[in-house]
Amino acid sequence: QVQVVESGGGLVQAGGSLRLSCAASGMFFSVNAMGWYRQAPGNQRELVARMNSDGSTNYADSVKGRFTISREYAKNTVFLQMDSLKPDDTAVYYCNALITTVVPIRATEYWGQGTQVTVSS
Repeated sequence: QVQVVESGGGLVQAGGSLRLSCAASGMFFSVNAMGWYRQAPGNQRELVARMNSDGSTNYADSVKGRFTISREYAKNTVFLQMDSLKPDDTAVYYCNALITTVVPIRATEYWGQGTQVTVSS
């Protein structure tokens, strides 16, 4: 069974920083892409940042220059360093992992339970 678990959310003032962590665990062949999405009340879930297995990254325009995604491949972990936070960054942040399972052998997306990030003005 595969699990994806986030940690690190919380309340911070505008201009502050937070670091989110997410780890994939269980029985699987490999972890391919890992990334972060967020959903604010009344909005659709949107991509924040994503890192592929080759190290290439994608960022939402709204977070470029402020957020940094990184991975620790040996521990199947992904991090999101969030600096210069703004009230508009307030949302539930979800970890997403594209994992190749052993039985059956196929790539499947897994989601974490979400962690709340609140930025006060």
